[in-house]
Amino acid sequence: MKKIFISKIALLLICLVSIVLLLPENISAGQIPEERLLPRLIDGADLLTDSEEAKLLERLDEISEKYQTDVVIVTNYSLEGKTSTAYADDFFDYNGYGFGENADGILFLLSMEERDWAISTTGSGIQTFTDAGLEYIVDEFISDISDAKYAQGLNKYLDLVEKFLKQAATGKPYDVGNMPKKPLAWYFLPITLVGGMLISYMIVSGMKSKLKTVKRQAAADDYVRHESFRLNDRRDLYLYSHVSRTARPTESSSSGGGSRSGGSRTHSSSSGRSHGGSRGKF
Repeated sequence: MKKIFISKIALLLICLVSIVLLLPENISAGQIPEERLLPRLIDGADLLTDSEEAKLLERLDEISEKYQTDVVIVTNYSLEGKTSTAYADDFFDYNGYGFGENADGILFLLSMEERDWAISTTGSGIQTFTDAGLEYIVDEFISDISDAKYAQGLNKYLDLVEKFLKQAATGKPYDVGNMPKKPLAWYFLPITLVGGMLISYMIVSGMKSKLKTVKRQAAADDYVRHESFRLNDRRDLYLYSHVSRTARPTESSSSGGGSRSGGSRTHSSSSGRSHGGSRGKF
C-alpha cells in the first residue's frame, strides 16, 4: 500500500510539472500557437466583479467574431521586468490571439504595479487603429481608468474599438483628417438660441432707433417722390470675363509615419511579428 501511495504522488507531481511547462507563459520565443489558448478577457489584477467580467467577455467575443479581429483586454499586477509594449506584444503572440494569416487583432493591457497601459495592434489592426486613432481612443476613456472606474472605462473603450472597426470596414479607416466628430454638449443648444435672439434684438433695436423721422404711409407709392426717377437710356454692355483654374488635390496614403502624417509606426516583437500600438501611464 505504501508503494502504491508513493507511486500516485510521483505520478501527480509529473502531471503538475507537465501542466506548468505547457502554460502559455512558458512558451518560448518563436513558438506561436496556431489557435487561441486563452479567453479574450484576462482580469489578472481582479479589477472587475464577476458580472462585469462576464458582460465584458461577451462583448469582446461578439465584436471579435463580427469583425474577424481579436479584441483582447488583459489586466495584471506586474510587467515582470518587461516594458508595457513588450508585455502586450508577447501576450498577444504567445497565447495564439489573432484572426487569419496576419493575426488581425488589438490588445489593451492594464498593469497596476506602475500604473502602465499599452495597446498592441497586429495585422489589419495596424491600419484600423492608427497612431492618431489610438490617441483619440485613449483620450476618450483613460480618465475613467485613472478614477478606478474600470468597468465603465473598458466598456467605453470597447464602444470606440467597435466604432473604429465599423469605419475600417468601409475602406476608409479613421486617421489624420478623418477622425470621429465629437458631439456638442447639450447646453450648447440653449446657449446658441438665447445668444442668437439677443444679438438679433440688439441689431433690430439699433436700426429702429435711427428711423425717428420716418412715418408709416398708407400706400407703397407714397414712399416714392413724384417724378424722382427717370430712365433715359438702356443698354447691355459686355465688359470682360475671367477664368481661374485650381489644381484638384490628390489623395495620398502614408504608412508608418506617426500621428501627424497619418498611419501607424510599427516595431517587431520578440517573436519577430510586426506590431503597432502605443503606451502610457494612467
